Amino acid sequence: MIHDRTTSTRPPRVYLETYGCQMNVADSQTITAILRRAGYESVDRPDAADVILLNTCAIREHAEERVLGRLTALARIKQSRPGVKLGLLGCMAQHYRAALIEKAACLDVVAGPDAYRRLPEMLGEIGNAAFDPMIDVRLDRAETYADISPEFGGGVRAYVTAMRGCDKFCAFCVVPYVRGRERSIAPADLLREIRGLAARGVKEVVLLGQTVNAYRHNDTDFGALLKMIARIDGIERIRFTSPHPSDVSDSMIDAMATEPKVQPHLHLPIQSGSDRVLAAMERGYTVAQYLNLVERVRAAIPDVALSTDIIVGFHGETESDFDATANVMCAVGYDSSFMFKYSVREHTRAFKLGDSVPEEDKQRRLTALIALQEEMSLTRYRALIGRTFPVLVEGPARRGEGRLAGKTPQFKTAIFSGNSTVHIGDTVTMRVDSATGHSLLGTPIL
Repeated sequence: MIHDRTTSTRPPRVYLETYGCQMNVADSQTITAILRRAGYESVDRPDAADVILLNTCAIREHAEERVLGRLTALARIKQSRPGVKLGLLGCMAQHYRAALIEKAACLDVVAGPDAYRRLPEMLGEIGNAAFDPMIDVRLDRAETYADISPEFGGGVRAYVTAMRGCDKFCAFCVVPYVRGRERSIAPADLLREIRGLAARGVKEVVLLGQTVNAYRHNDTDFGALLKMIARIDGIERIRFTSPHPSDVSDSMIDAMATEPKVQPHLHLPIQSGSDRVLAAMERGYTVAQYLNLVERVRAAIPDVALSTDIIVGFHGETESDFDATANVMCAVGYDSSFMFKYSVREHTRAFKLGDSVPEEDKQRRLTALIALQEEMSLTRYRALIGRTFPVLVEGPARRGEGRLAGKTPQFKTAIFSGNSTVHIGDTVTMRVDSATGHSLLGTPIL
């Protein structure tokens, strides 16, 4: 066991705060498992911890400022208790390490996404390296953490990392630089982890990867993996995020179409509806190819729900390019969209291009697309009134006493009045009575 013992006989306590995407949440569960193996126990308040760790994201705009502000606040705990160790983990540690070490002198540990296995050792060596923080941001093409069972936090849904890294190198994206190249986890390791989750009552698993459908381990492709997982008793639903359009194969579509456990929801990021912008983004497909893919998916899976990611204001985007994006949104008819303003990221291929679209134009375009999607979502959700759906119950609804919430197969939020016969983890048939642009409201059919 490698850690500093305090004068107390209790185990050292660690507080872990997570920022960013679901991959980071899954990584935090792996970090917790690694530290627990080394004798640490988790606490839910930083002022109760001997070790405070931030697992960070470098993708979102203003991420660096947000984390620096949080480190400043946490440094006050370290000032009042000098023995507290403060660490920065994840994509931001990998991407901004030099700037952050200079601006946050309070840091004791800086570890990238492939260095979590060394955290107990690094924490144990603090104090033996003068005043310099312990740093490990090396990328490791062999590291998958496949032998570590993440510390699952409970619930009906669990997130399982199927692959790490990315080989796409889209012009706007830092992921390949902070998470390394693609490597897939062996099917045997994934099946072992998912069987363990099923034994703990998990009903739904979500496979994670930056381009999850690029998964390949020896002769097993992503479609074959989905069918393997579907054979696990106790797992009722299988989802995945985020796929890349270029990696949607016939095998994957067939698994979605023929395997009932693979849910009819597909997140299919388009990013832009302009061929010129897509080429500048180095996305690897044209609008025509993307629309053909949508047609193939809907022909095979008629009830599929589609969502997407869109970036407005990429370098050189004109009003005509923006109009093309709006037209594609209407042509596809997405159930939901995640939309963002472009912001320049250091070390990406697009960094040297600069940022040519004025902020006010970006905001105007983003506001217009959000309004368009809200209108489409409301129309699509209201079209479901009168239909029935199986809803996996996740817990109490956020609003409305006595109401329960869950997800339909299409990953739409469904809300209904609960009763003593319905429990978390049950699947209930619900008739849709009304709808907003974000949820379905209905009556359980018992």
